[in-house]
Amino acid sequence: MEKRLRVASYNIHKGVSFFNGRLVLHEVRQELSRLAPDLVFLQEVQGEHRRRASRFAAWPQAPQHEFLAGDDLACVYGRNANYHEGHHGNALLSRYPVLRWQNVDLTLHRREQRGLLHCVLQPPGWNQPLHALCVHLNLLARDRRKQLALLSEHVETNVPAHEPLLLAGDFNDWRREATHVLASDLGLAEAFETLHGAPARSFPARLPLLQLDRIYSRGFSVEEANVLAHDAWVGLSDHAPLFAVMHYRG
Repeated sequence: MEKRLRVASYNIHKGVSFFNGRLVLHEVRQELSRLAPDLVFLQEVQGEHRRRASRFAAWPQAPQHEFLAGDDLACVYGRNANYHEGHHGNALLSRYPVLRWQNVDLTLHRREQRGLLHCVLQPPGWNQPLHALCVHLNLLARDRRKQLALLSEHVETNVPAHEPLLLAGDFNDWRREATHVLASDLGLAEAFETLHGAPARSFPARLPLLQLDRIYSRGFSVEEANVLAHDAWVGLSDHAPLFAVMHYRG
């Protein structure tokens, strides 16, 4: 049985262009479909925004995670940030059945409402379920350290050590502290560091300089890891997507 996964992680900037002038969600769906992913870890997914829905004629009737999943993928949405016009959070799109899921609150103060979306999946023919965790961490380093500790505690409590794990998202970690913590506490390896010696440069999308986005794993080998910064993706978000091909060793 094939145990190869095509994995993407993308902060979609709520489906609008960098300066909020253009709805880009239809283009995002088109480009994601071309990747033929098995799993997509999404951040800044707009569950609802009444003003933008009235402003943009092509705003989808369905929530963004459902629109991006289409007919081919299952989807789960973790609502984190709430405000008068609506809400946004993380989402997972999956080619595999979702056995169960939970959204873990990582909010430390109201200025940044964050969460960890934990989905348990069952790829056909695998002898273990797959844990897929999508996260978006705070901007301040001291906040991120607290959130990494909460994340590690959650994984240690809820993910058996022998079951495969993928953790991806926007870590806002330009200081490169997360990898040491996650390797030490949880035995995770980052896909781009494994293949290329350093995390991916994914922000800003037009000239990626900062290493904010990551794909961590346990129980996998990495075949391929790329930043999608070519023309088709430029202008769709302030982040460039990450894409990796992983092999489950179980």
